[in-house]
Amino acid sequence: MKQSSKQNRKTSFRISKVRGDLRSKIWYLTYQENGKRLRPRIGPDKDHARQMAAQINSQLESHTYSVFNFEPVQIDELQTRWLNHHEQVLRSSLQTIRRYRAATTHLINFVSEKGVASKTSQFQARHAEEFVHHLRTIKVAPNGHENSQKRPLLDKGIKYILQCCRSMFGYAIKRRHLSPYAENPFACLDLDCIPIENAKTVSIFGPDQEKAFLEACDDWQFLSFSRLC
Repeated sequence: MKQSSKQNRKTSFRISKVRGDLRSKIWYLTYQENGKRLRPRIGPDKDHARQMAAQINSQLESHTYSVFNFEPVQIDELQTRWLNHHEQVLRSSLQTIRRYRAATTHLINFVSEKGVASKTSQFQARHAEEFVHHLRTIKVAPNGHENSQKRPLLDKGIKYILQCCRSMFGYAIKRRHLSPYAENPFACLDLDCIPIENAKTVSIFGPDQEKAFLEACDDWQFLSFSRLC
C-alpha cells in the first residue's frame, strides 16, 4: 500500500479543484468549468504543470475564465457576431457593414466549398494561405451585379478581403473563440508586405475633358490647374 501511494504521488497531484495526471510522460490537467470537463495537455515538466494548475485553480476560485477555456464557433457564426458588433456597438455605417460582409463572405464560401476548418479553432495559417491562392483563381463582377462581366480580383481587392478577415479573427481572439495562445491566422500573412501590382488605373480626365475643363477656367484657375494637368 505504501509503495502504491508513493507511485500515485509520482504520477498525479491535486491543487484544490484541479487534478494533474501523468500519461506517457505528458502531464494533463483535469477540472470542471461551467459544467464542462476540461482536460488540457500541458507537457512533460511537472513543475510547469503544477504552476498551471495553481493558476487555473486561482481563476476558478475567483470565478473568472480559466486560461484554457474558449468557445469555438462556426466561421459563418463568427461573421454574424462580428457584423452585429459593428452595427450595434461601434455603429459603423451601413455601407461599411455591407463592404465587410461582402469581403468576409469570400471566406465563408471558401470554407464551404473546400470543406476545411469550418470552426474558428480549426482555422490556421495554412488555411489562410490556401484562401489567398483561392482568391487569385476566382472571378467576380466589379459592381456586384450578377449580369456584369466577371474578372479576376485585383491585388487591392484581395488585400482588402484579407484585412477584413484579419479584423474578424482579431474580434474572435478578444471573444475567446480561438484556442488559448492561438495566433490570428491572417496576421501570419504579413499583409502589409503584399505589393499592389495590378491596381486599376485611375484616370480623372480624358484629353478632351481636360481641354474643356481648362477652357472653362478663369485666368487664376487656369494658372493653378494647368500646373497639375
